[in-house]
Amino acid sequence: MRQRLKMNEMKKLILGLLTGMMVTVGSAQAAAGGVAWDKFPDDRITDMAALQNGAKIFSSYCLNCHQATFKRYNRLRDIGLTEEQITENLIFTGAKVGDTMKVAMTPADAKEWFGGVPPDLTLMARSRSAAGKGSGADYLYTYFRTYYRDDTRPTGWNNLAKPGVGMPHVLWELQGQQRAIFIDEPDPLNPQQTMAVFKGFEQITPGTMSPAEYNQTIADLVAYMKWMAEPGLTGRIQLGVGVMFFLGLFIIIAWRLNASYWKDIK
Repeated sequence: MRQRLKMNEMKKLILGLLTGMMVTVGSAQAAAGGVAWDKFPDDRITDMAALQNGAKIFSSYCLNCHQATFKRYNRLRDIGLTEEQITENLIFTGAKVGDTMKVAMTPADAKEWFGGVPPDLTLMARSRSAAGKGSGADYLYTYFRTYYRDDTRPTGWNNLAKPGVGMPHVLWELQGQQRAIFIDEPDPLNPQQTMAVFKGFEQITPGTMSPAEYNQTIADLVAYMKWMAEPGLTGRIQLGVGVMFFLGLFIIIAWRLNASYWKDIK
């Protein structure tokens, strides 16, 4: 009888631990943004026209507040731009083509105006990956497309990929304004409570681009940010494929040489 009671107590303890782990995982997922990340179209990373357009969007909309201090303007020659094109179309300050991508705003001014210093974007496409959700490029591709109007936020904007985001939607004129539709459904971890489940967007005002054009523009922007974070990515992949091909060929040659060497030995 005592052994049965102990077994029941042990089962309750195990069930309690598992429930606690599930709640913790659910809370972590909510903190990280409960929405699933959309897949970034990887073919854009090898499209020079897409990279050049992404660089233009980045310089026009992102480089006003955010810096990319680990990247120099002249590295944009690697995506097919000349120094004249870089100077005329991508540099809007007194910076030189050999300078790093810095902004005039000081950290003190950023803290006073925004409450914090906007993060450096050089490596953002590599640093935002998450297990089970996707790569940093997937995160950015989702982030720039899931802004919605939220009157409870100080900026009037919120984001599905990063709930409670502090940055306003700087590309709203291109995308337009949309609101998110949430429906209360029972919490699978606690049926006695409800949780807001995202069901879709409703367009409030149109932007200067159609949804398809905006998605393509964001794909170009993210492609550039992915290239900026790792300029040698394409070359590294090509080198890896070549090495694997060489190893496969070498294995075949070694296998045939081994068979030829041992054929007369019994």
